[in-house]
Amino acid sequence: MTTFGSTARLPPSFQLKRSGFIAGALFFCAAAEFYICAYAALALTAPELADSPSTFEGPARVIDGDTLELAGQRVRLEGIDAPESAQSCAKADGAAWPCGQAAASALRALVAGKTVVCDRTGEDKYGRTLGLCFAEGNDINGALVRGGYAWAFVKYSQAYVALEAQARAAKAGVWQGSAQAPWDFRHQEWQTAEVAAPQGCAIKGNISNKGHIYHVPWSPWYERVTISEARGERWFCSEADAMAAGWRAALPN
Repeated sequence: MTTFGSTARLPPSFQLKRSGFIAGALFFCAAAEFYICAYAALALTAPELADSPSTFEGPARVIDGDTLELAGQRVRLEGIDAPESAQSCAKADGAAWPCGQAAASALRALVAGKTVVCDRTGEDKYGRTLGLCFAEGNDINGALVRGGYAWAFVKYSQAYVALEAQARAAKAGVWQGSAQAPWDFRHQEWQTAEVAAPQGCAIKGNISNKGHIYHVPWSPWYERVTISEARGERWFCSEADAMAAGWRAALPN
């Protein structure tokens, strides 16, 4: 198992500099008119408050290689993209290995027996929580990229580009052989599935004893699921449509 390093949180020196800047401004305000002081204090402190994300903390359950569940929240790790659970990659000798499952296992190793803290950074287009997550101070997102178990998701963030370069140079994880980026894998699986799907709507909305579950074409269970419209099952054109209709994503593990 790869040994993961750590990436520190916001440096204390930065916090001190910002705090000192605010304190100095407030001292200056003491000699000014009240309304000027109030305006300056609000202008300086409001961004700091607005930039402070909500925090989730507790034991974490791994959903897949880049998704955790903790404190009742499903958190998609910000700035990275791990192989899908059904995805395989190639070793140096060309042999296939289950890199998607390996990414999930690496994430389990990072959070096992630890209290995980996730800082909420926003939501994706499906309304899912995005977060920067830490286990005993170690940056989980960065550790996965450094270990070669995830790509830097450069479409949305440049935060982990340098760590990906390190992993490539070390031929760690997915970089030991040829590997398809997860976004290309999803696109390929969708193109294949939409040919047989009605009107190209390739997401399967299944009803089982677990409730209303939808399966995307890159899900490990996709090929096993059949749709019976007579039972109320249906096809969806997007994950957003499925979630809006009350279906929830199938768990890959």
